[in-house]
Amino acid sequence: MINYDEKLKKLGITLDKPSKPAANYIPYTISGNLVFISGQLPFKNGKIPITGIVGKDVDINDAIKMAEICAYCLISQLKQACDNDLNKVKKVIKLGGFVASSKNFGDQPQVINGASDVMVKVFGDIGKHSRFAVGVASLPRNAPDEVEGIFEIDD
Repeated sequence: MINYDEKLKKLGITLDKPSKPAANYIPYTISGNLVFISGQLPFKNGKIPITGIVGKDVDINDAIKMAEICAYCLISQLKQACDNDLNKVKKVIKLGGFVASSKNFGDQPQVINGASDVMVKVFGDIGKHSRFAVGVASLPRNAPDEVEGIFEIDD
């Protein structure tokens, strides 16, 4: 059995504390054995390191790094939903990715691969998931990306 806290440590990943909602919603909800996690912005130490529109103010490599941070934020929320025990995670079901994009930018899937790659790196085969990646005009707090997720856990 894999100990995901040990794996995170071995990978050199330190999760930030889960962020608090900025409006009238909750960070996650559990229904049966599914955890639905609200969209996560790329907060690192309470700040979004890079802001702007991908393809205009933000290059694709920086946008990918921000998608990775979104994934770590999802895992942080997931850990809280699992009573701090990531070993309850059975499957990453689906990620949804939003990329604040210039009108000519079309590589949203490549950007959101940053988040998908984190899920596979951390969870291995159970981290493989379905996904969408779409371009939008803007995101809250001028973030370049936002990622939401659905996860299966032991009930």
